Amino acid sequence: MATTSVNHMLHPLLHHPKLPSVLKYPKLPSSFRCRYSRVRPASALVATESETITEPKDSAALFACPVCFEPLIRKGPPGFNLPAIYRSGFKCVKCNKSYSSKNMYLDLTLIAGAKEYVEAQPSRTELFRSPLVSFLYERGWRQNFNLTGFPGPDEEFKMAQEYFKPAEGGILVDVSCGSGLFSRKFAKAGTYSKVIALDFSENMLRQTYDFIKADDTILSSNLALVRADVSRLPFPSGSIDAVHAGAALHCWPSPSNAIAEINRVLRSGGVFVGTTFLRLTSSTPAILRPFDRGTAGTYNNLTEEEIEDLVKSCGFTNYTSKVQQAFIMFSAQKP
Repeated sequence: MATTSVNHMLHPLLHHPKLPSVLKYPKLPSSFRCRYSRVRPASALVATESETITEPKDSAALFACPVCFEPLIRKGPPGFNLPAIYRSGFKCVKCNKSYSSKNMYLDLTLIAGAKEYVEAQPSRTELFRSPLVSFLYERGWRQNFNLTGFPGPDEEFKMAQEYFKPAEGGILVDVSCGSGLFSRKFAKAGTYSKVIALDFSENMLRQTYDFIKADDTILSSNLALVRADVSRLPFPSGSIDAVHAGAALHCWPSPSNAIAEINRVLRSGGVFVGTTFLRLTSSTPAILRPFDRGTAGTYNNLTEEEIEDLVKSCGFTNYTSKVQQAFIMFSAQKP
């Protein structure tokens, strides 16, 4: 299938005559208690100085500074859930930089707190920062993926869970989570000790929060929303058990930087699972393949061979994949 027609099916709103500009731009014992008197995040939801925090051994250093990757000191109420995380403040002792809640999500981007500087991203990334696209993502947008071979969220979730069996009971990060479609499924499954829904788009995280708020079964579960760059993940090296990236790789500014960063944060034996749209399929005539790269369009769609080569080049092993038309689910492990 030609890339232009694939893009047309994936993103029908791009061709809507009334909406072009909106879419294009838009290790301590569990009883340990500590007090931090100098952390003063800006958010009104951040804990006061008199509050204490209990940090269990497995979560004391979960978040790291995106500048230097030093573990962040946390001040606020104990627990790992939306209310507790967003009433907490975080600070890097090395950089002396503070990070706080944006009422719905924890901002751990490099430019968190910047007042003047705004960093533009490629159009394929900026598209999903649009409030309209964020709202429509689970209200028609995502459903169009089945036209290109995606089996549907429920089946994709089951497939991913099979790959993630070695990571059961561990920490899962759903990078480029979008509106939290799979983050919510992972949280509801109860398979993981913690689930972190992570995206660069502020509006996608707001939409994720709205969905979670309407579901009492996961509102107080071990789930957190974090704004971060997939190429600069705010976690210590070797601290994460599983990373999921659903329909995401083709939107990343640099897939190689992102996958290398995913490798960094995964522990030995950790599992990476991703899905994306293929640029070419096994049915693409050989005579057309040399010309396809020049018609790739807005998105960074790759071939089966390119994805495998990329993942292995970033240090992963045990690569495997499943393909259906232009849909691919791939999995690999960190040695």
